Amino acid sequence: MGKIFLLMGKSTSGKDTIYRNIIEDESLFLKKVVPYTTRPQRSGETDGVQYFFKTEEEYQTLKASGQIIEERTYHTNYGEWRYFTVDDGQIDLTDGDYLVIGTLESFCYIRDYFGKENVVPLLIDVEARIRLERAMKREGKQENPRYDEMCRRFLADEEDFAEDKLREAGVFTRFSNNDKIEDCIDSIKAFILDKKA
Repeated sequence: MGKIFLLMGKSTSGKDTIYRNIIEDESLFLKKVVPYTTRPQRSGETDGVQYFFKTEEEYQTLKASGQIIEERTYHTNYGEWRYFTVDDGQIDLTDGDYLVIGTLESFCYIRDYFGKENVVPLLIDVEARIRLERAMKREGKQENPRYDEMCRRFLADEEDFAEDKLREAGVFTRFSNNDKIEDCIDSIKAFILDKKA
């Protein structure tokens, strides 16, 4: 039976870069699962690569059909943005291991859906000051920077990844991405190989 390795961390912790590096390492034999969202597509994103971008109506149709495994709704300054995982045939644990990006909340739902023994959390840890610096730099590159939304998300992450919530969910192993991202990636890869053995 395969495993789902769920990569999580606060905003601007480096999840996307780390995810890309790990999923492209063919020696790990990990399959990707593309999540869904109703948030606006950012410049540089491609539908079906980072996310499947759906309208609110399309989300409601998937929900009504019972296909949504887990979901989170963020009440942003620009309306409700939903992120969700769909039982659309992408995940088949009899056919290998998977790498997924998510939140602590989505980890709990996916763990409960597929079984605790089949879902492994990978928490990326970054100091708050470093995250803020990275967030400002990333937002400044957007065509229409949304600094208010950046601040809302930063504060929401502090609450969503509170230490008591991590303990309650059974997430104890952390991978530091304060300095060289290559070191963080190497540590995660070694951990995955150990879990697959």
